[in-house]
Amino acid sequence: MDRLSSMRVFVRTVDLGSISAAAGELALSSQLAGKQIRALEESLGVKLLNRTTRRQSLTDEGRLFYERATNILAEMEAAQAQIDESRSLPRGRLRISAPITFGSRALAPRLARFMKEYPEVTVELSLTNRTVDLVDEGFDVVFRTGDLPDSGLIARRLAPHRLVLCAAPDYLKKSGVPRTPEDLQRHECLVFAHTSMRTQWSFNGPKGSVTIPINGRFSTDSGEALRAAAIAGLGVILQPSELLAEDIQAGRLTRLLAKYEPSPRPLHALYAPDRRMTPKLRSFLDFAAKEFGSR
Repeated sequence: MDRLSSMRVFVRTVDLGSISAAAGELALSSQLAGKQIRALEESLGVKLLNRTTRRQSLTDEGRLFYERATNILAEMEAAQAQIDESRSLPRGRLRISAPITFGSRALAPRLARFMKEYPEVTVELSLTNRTVDLVDEGFDVVFRTGDLPDSGLIARRLAPHRLVLCAAPDYLKKSGVPRTPEDLQRHECLVFAHTSMRTQWSFNGPKGSVTIPINGRFSTDSGEALRAAAIAGLGVILQPSELLAEDIQAGRLTRLLAKYEPSPRPLHALYAPDRRMTPKLRSFLDFAAKEFGSR
């Protein structure tokens, strides 16, 4: 006996009110439909339906089994739909939100490869340092750095966002070179106003992790503005490596505290819980994991 087919006949019989109606919908004969229900009852060892010539009703056991069988069939249909959808090609508009520095310096340069691989996907990238509402604002996926609050979203962990500490040669000539994280308390620190980094910086050094309170006269929520201020010699900057790498290589900025690695920022891609994930979202999440999963 095909247990799943028999369950389907039983559930539709209850839903439609008769074996003949269920048989008609499922393209079976009434005799075969009735035989499948009887076989199901025999396999379970209970009576599911009270049947007379005029009407039928659920037994207590039948009522319990009907609820479970309905859920099982729904799960099977959802699983089948997900498999069918996974075989289709990614297409349509994909709306992404990301922090400004990560989005412009790390994500945007790599999107060309994704769009070349999936030519039927259109990407709309929104860059902002505020915490967007993924559902209300209609995004498919958002990237976030830092610790995550409990939001009800599904998070895919990516490699931590690496930071670098540096300053312009002119500033160091004037103010001196810090040798330990504690020395930063005597320096002008350029403050990123959007996260906990506005009040403290953390490092991993020879004696473990250390967190230092910082302050400075210049603060902004823009990494690019901090970079410009650092190059102009206003103070010490702690920002993502992709933002400052070219300036360090060109000598406009000098890396500091070689023995102390700035604590990396967690990086996640978040999306809403959905039992039927679209091919465009699945393909992008796989792409993000490949590009940013290990650095």
